[in-house]
Amino acid sequence: MSLSKKILVGLKADGFRHPLDLQATNALKKLPGLDIAIRSVLGSVAEQFFYLNNIASSILVNEKQLPHLHKLLLEACQILDLEPPQLYIQQNPTPNAYTFAMRGKQPFIMLHSSLIDMLTPEEIQAVIAHELGHLKCEHGVYLTMANIMVLAANLLPVWGTAIAQSLQEQMMQWVRCAEFSCDRAALLATQDPKIIMSVLMKLAGGSPSLASQLNLEAFIEQARAYDMISEDSLGETLKTLQTDQLSHPVPVIRAREIERWASTPQYHNLLVGDLNVVGKLNSSGKWRNW
Repeated sequence: MSLSKKILVGLKADGFRHPLDLQATNALKKLPGLDIAIRSVLGSVAEQFFYLNNIASSILVNEKQLPHLHKLLLEACQILDLEPPQLYIQQNPTPNAYTFAMRGKQPFIMLHSSLIDMLTPEEIQAVIAHELGHLKCEHGVYLTMANIMVLAANLLPVWGTAIAQSLQEQMMQWVRCAEFSCDRAALLATQDPKIIMSVLMKLAGGSPSLASQLNLEAFIEQARAYDMISEDSLGETLKTLQTDQLSHPVPVIRAREIERWASTPQYHNLLVGDLNVVGKLNSSGKWRNW
């Protein structure tokens, strides 16, 4: 873990949000009262359901239970200027992580055991920070809104098939853009783009037995090769068809996007210029003031 991670005091979501995510999120915010309605109608029920399910069938991480993971959570929250949500570990053979926050009272992050098995501590923190990005950007309520809007479009024939399909495509596009923002949050927390790209590499083709054998530089070259396919119209069309129905952008696209953003003035200004960085973390995880 880095000995000099910078604390992003006062970090705002729009300071790192991907432009496409920002555009789509602003559009959703213009729908009067819809977010409040979703929170009011579904928030308390959904939060109570997930809380009971998590307590019953998962491990709650804290200072007494898996404290090394708890420390990764706290550090990422301090860097991203967030209150820590609950963190759970669940036995599951599918590598995955997700977060839920509807009313802001009981937000949580869930990590599957199989994901932890193939990642280093730094990479686990990157995953945690990615999920924190959803909380920072308030994606939870909008994801719920998107799902409801898509469901309504499918259930109401009066809208017509073309309208329903168009709405679904727009919602899926927003969801994919939201993932780019969360990858940026992970980079801000880890402050090393290769950690993020390594996570994406392992999600693309890793396993506990293969993870340590994968070559990150070769994966980065692979991502750049995929990028070059856009140089002709057929390649761009095929890439669009490949991703249109996915909830996440393909890993190589996410890797290239993080590589690009890590070299931009926006990223570097967040670390050193615009946020009045007041301290660093030392090797013990305690704050060291400048």
